[in-house]
Amino acid sequence: MAKVKVTLVRSLAGHPGDQRATVVALGLGKTNSSVVKEVTPQIGGMLHKVRHLVKVEEI
Repeated sequence: MAKVKVTLVRSLAGHPGDQRATVVALGLGKTNSSVVKEVTPQIGGMLHKVRHLVKVEEI
């Protein structure tokens, strides 16, 4: 499977709790934190849900 680098580029302030929980489940905490993930259908759905908050780069 492909790997992607996910970076939190926008603050979670003012966003719904389900989006906050999704970002935390991806392993992101503070703004500009990054994590490398394998692309699975579950991770793809999570990234789609918070696509306005994160930057995704293929590795």
